[in-house]
Amino acid sequence: MFTLTATPALLMPRKFRTRERFSISAQNFPSFLPSEVENIKDPFARKLASRIERLPVSFSERCIMSSCVKPLVQSKTSPVVLLHGFDSSCLEWRYTFPLLEEAGMETWAVDILGWGFSDLERLPSCDVASKRDHLYQFWRSHIRRPIILVGPSLGAAVAIDFAANHPEAVEKLVLIDASVYAEGTGDLAKLPRALAYAGVYLLKSVPLRLYVNLLAFNEISLSTSIDWMNVGRLHCLYPWWEDATVNFMVSGGYNVNAQIDKVPAKFLSKTV
Repeated sequence: MFTLTATPALLMPRKFRTRERFSISAQNFPSFLPSEVENIKDPFARKLASRIERLPVSFSERCIMSSCVKPLVQSKTSPVVLLHGFDSSCLEWRYTFPLLEEAGMETWAVDILGWGFSDLERLPSCDVASKRDHLYQFWRSHIRRPIILVGPSLGAAVAIDFAANHPEAVEKLVLIDASVYAEGTGDLAKLPRALAYAGVYLLKSVPLRLYVNLLAFNEISLSTSIDWMNVGRLHCLYPWWEDATVNFMVSGGYNVNAQIDKVPAKFLSKTV
């Protein structure tokens, strides 16, 4: 099992991390994205956003039009599937995705059920079992080959849960800043729904997200920090985002401690 100690944003080349001015280029964005995508300046986010698609995924007796970024070419090697962290989207990979493609790797960036840009107007359950089943049905419908599954932060727990339950779909795991020993959402699962919605509303707020950005990134201007905050918050603008996030929170979240030992040995390599 690879374990890296950087977040996806820090996997970008240094010249991208320190750049403070971005030019805005004309992009044709999918019509299903929130209109605020037009205000984003980061050219890497704009380019990846222009490639987001919704593909049909049937599970739990319904079909979800599920958001992802598809590879431009199919390679002979195992596809790389990029998950994202808690309350994020495929745009988390805006700097890494093009580098993997340039290296000739068949790369998918897939939004986890309940987050990202999927159509959840008919909201399904967004608990752990549903997220796992949705990812499996996505794989079975559109990829159909063993994958190199990459999970950062909470996405690492998603990856371990998936690999333990569907080993036939996975060749290797790559975990980045893995959050796999947390025991779910803890006491948050016991909150009255009114308080849970209040907490989720705070999670969506501009001041909180901007503050987190300022803590996470050094040597970037305030305007860049605001722009990156808008990128990270874009998926929160759908009307179903609050319901999906509260649904996950009160369901108990991920607790994969017992599953780590169930991950087949063939997935494991030296920890670094």
